[in-house]
Formats: sequence, C-alpha cells, structure tokens
Amino acid sequence: MKPTIQSLDHLVLTVADVDATCVFYQRVLGFEVATFRGDRKALIFGSQKINLHSVGSEIDPRADRPTPGSGDLCFLTETPIAEVQRHLESCGVSVLLPPTERTGATGPILSIYFRDPDGNLIEIANRID
Repeated sequence: MKPTIQSLDHLVLTVADVDATCVFYQRVLGFEVATFRGDRKALIFGSQKINLHSVGSEIDPRADRPTPGSGDLCFLTETPIAEVQRHLESCGVSVLLPPTERTGATGPILSIYFRDPDGNLIEIANRID
C-alpha cells in the first residue's frame, strides 16, 4: 500500500556560510534560528524547519550533489506583497520581478522573488481568492 503523505516536515539547504544564512533569514524574513544536536542550525517558521548544512560538511545521508544556491523555495504569507516588497527593499534586498501571478499548490498566488546570500531563489506569495 502506498503511504499517505500529510505534509513536509523539513528540508535541507546546503550553504556556504551557515552564520550568514541565519542572519539573513532572521533579519529579512523573521525566521527563528534553532541549534540542535550540538552545533547544527535550523531555520524555524510556523511548524516548518529548514536544516542548514555547510558545504563540504554535509550530514549523511545527503543529497547526491549538495550545492549552495540550488534551492528554489516559495513561502506563503498573509502580509500584503506590497508591504513585503517595501520591507525587502528596506533590508537592501534586490527584488527580481514585480509582483507576479503564479500557480501555487492550492490555487493562484501573487509572488515576489529575490535571492538569499547563496543565490537560492526565494519566492514570497499571497494566496489569491
């Protein structure tokens, strides 16, 4: 019998500098930084977690070719996208595209895009009713 998958528990980003990544996500997106199992770091938001692996020091088992900057992530927010854009700009973060309609997991979304310190593509979106 096939398993019934309920949700995503966590994902892993391989990064060049764990501390710089933590500072960026705390400052720009308000994520909490958690330390676990000694000195491992994770970014926490809501009930989700992004574990961080330092390139060259990944935890086994790991992705076949872990590479900083290969991520493409979309986060949902209820904060209006115009406010998100103003906040990003106030943090010195370059926005790649103006707010753009896309298709999310459950329907249409309005998205804004930028890159994190490793070049990962980050999308912040509002659901469109």
